[in-house]
Amino acid sequence: MMENTFILSTVVENKPGVLFRVANMFRRRGFNIDSISVGPIEENGLSKMTITIYGDRDVAEQTVKQMSKLIDVVKVQVFDYEDTVQRELALIKIQFSSNKSLSELTNYCSIFRNRVIDVSPGSMIVEVTGTPEKIDAFIDIVSGYGIKEMARTGITALQRGTKK
Repeated sequence: MMENTFILSTVVENKPGVLFRVANMFRRRGFNIDSISVGPIEENGLSKMTITIYGDRDVAEQTVKQMSKLIDVVKVQVFDYEDTVQRELALIKIQFSSNKSLSELTNYCSIFRNRVIDVSPGSMIVEVTGTPEKIDAFIDIVSGYGIKEMARTGITALQRGTKK
């Protein structure tokens, strides 16, 4: 079977230990979490976990079945990767050695519509928001300057259209 990236949109109760129980279910089953982001939603007492996994359709379906059994999980569904609006945030600290390098990096940031958050002697911190592919493309371009540090949030996603 062909392997793909699957996005699991999971509504869970917003209380202590839920993230642990979900992560522990993945551990017990030998499934790997590629990325996870969690935050409260419009309904009081609930949060949304957006989890990306890599595998085949059988792994995605098995994951949904196992997550549905957890008491704190209200709803879980698999989003079609192509049928979602998805974003990720990355903070990237890039080193530079001259004003020319700084100017080049600033131009790259402008082209990618990124924000320069901080500039210090010899380094800058850039906020990159977009699809994972956009973030990867920016990293590829600036990696020659030297990435000192990076933090990525993981994907957050909503399904296109009127479905909830």
